[in-house]
Amino acid sequence: MRLTSKRLTGLLLGSALVAGMLGAGTIASADGPDGGTPTAAAAAAPHTGHQMAVSTQASGDDPDGDGYIPAVPQVTGVVPSTATPPPAYHHEFQAGCSVTHTAPDDPIVYPGQFGKSHDHTFMGNRSTDAASTTGSLYGGATTCKAPADASAYWMPSLYKGDQKILPVGPQVIYYKAGVTDYRSVRPFPKGLRFVVGDPMQTAQEFRAHKGFVEGWECGDSFFNTDIPASCPSRPDVQLNLRMQAPSCWNGLYLDTPDHKSHMAYPVVKPGTNDNMCPASHPVALPMIEFKMAWPVNGDMSQVRLASGRGYSFHYDFFNAWEERTQKALVDHCIVGGLQCDTRGFDLYRPERGTVLNEDHRLP
Repeated sequence: MRLTSKRLTGLLLGSALVAGMLGAGTIASADGPDGGTPTAAAAAAPHTGHQMAVSTQASGDDPDGDGYIPAVPQVTGVVPSTATPPPAYHHEFQAGCSVTHTAPDDPIVYPGQFGKSHDHTFMGNRSTDAASTTGSLYGGATTCKAPADASAYWMPSLYKGDQKILPVGPQVIYYKAGVTDYRSVRPFPKGLRFVVGDPMQTAQEFRAHKGFVEGWECGDSFFNTDIPASCPSRPDVQLNLRMQAPSCWNGLYLDTPDHKSHMAYPVVKPGTNDNMCPASHPVALPMIEFKMAWPVNGDMSQVRLASGRGYSFHYDFFNAWEERTQKALVDHCIVGGLQCDTRGFDLYRPERGTVLNEDHRLP
């Protein structure tokens, strides 16, 4: 019997992930018996919470539950750009999104399965839960400054002992060009979702991750793969972390069983220092960069993530931007080679104008 490429890829991917999980041993749940604060045993474990398993649950976006969500239409015939664009040091805009709620849900890894994940801190769309779909998120209420950004952003919750520490105020989520030819970047397709990093990664894997920027930071301490044992006890010191997402898409699927393989990081163009998308993932999309800040300092020995040690950090993105607004910001700020704020305004190039009005809406 001939297997279709879709089914064969799923079988190979599932076999690899199952083999990896069998070698990983038993993983303790990050949630306590009541689904709330993690137990002391779970807090002490190197890795806790969900494993990055192949999707097996049907959802509103994936009726057959095979983990593949085809893009409609699929983007084909794209060749990665090797062009050298006009010099532009910046090509970005920001999405300032505040925390909405926390819950042990993950609509990407565990669609429709409430309480199965370790605890997550959600930003952006106010309705995000285990049952979230493209349709339920799109057009929804949001804590992002631009009302058109109803996307869902989430990451493992951070604790100090048994106290949950939440980021305060809008968090900086950059939309940048990950490729040298910033003019080739196009908006995210509606419903695209992916996971950045892995709760099961080791400290070495976290440090070597292509999205690793400066690791955990506090005060004058940088490039930490784990949460520092102490930070200066000053009002101006917070715990910070930056991590970048893959920005090259295969153009075929909005999600795949491992929630990663439809995306890829740029590669170096042979003989240059330029970055370009690989032929397998030729569509250049914005590169998301989380720049998170938690209001905690001093003795950090009891600070941990719901997923385990600091190097278990990972995050999820589920696109639900209103298309016209996202395209306007991408075209003006990324393709236009500007350093934009949340309104699409470049302080250093005021003559280029602003995309959004004072209410962060398209005029």
